[in-house]
Amino acid sequence: MSTQPYLKVVRGAPDDVELAALTAVVAGLATARGGDAGARPRRSAWADRSRLVRTALSHGPGAWRSSALPR
Repeated sequence: MSTQPYLKVVRGAPDDVELAALTAVVAGLATARGGDAGARPRRSAWADRSRLVRTALSHGPGAWRSSALPR
């Protein structure tokens, strides 16, 4: 089974710890840029449960009146 290497050292002789650190950084950058964006489907706004969470209550004069107003 022949596979292409993920990283190629052009100059120098890094040890195992340095290669592991470099691999972690490159993998982290690929993930941050959305390299694996297709793995998880996007959730619909209708299925988002955060809209069911109550917002903070109003304080001060007239707070009881504003509590009945739509958000």
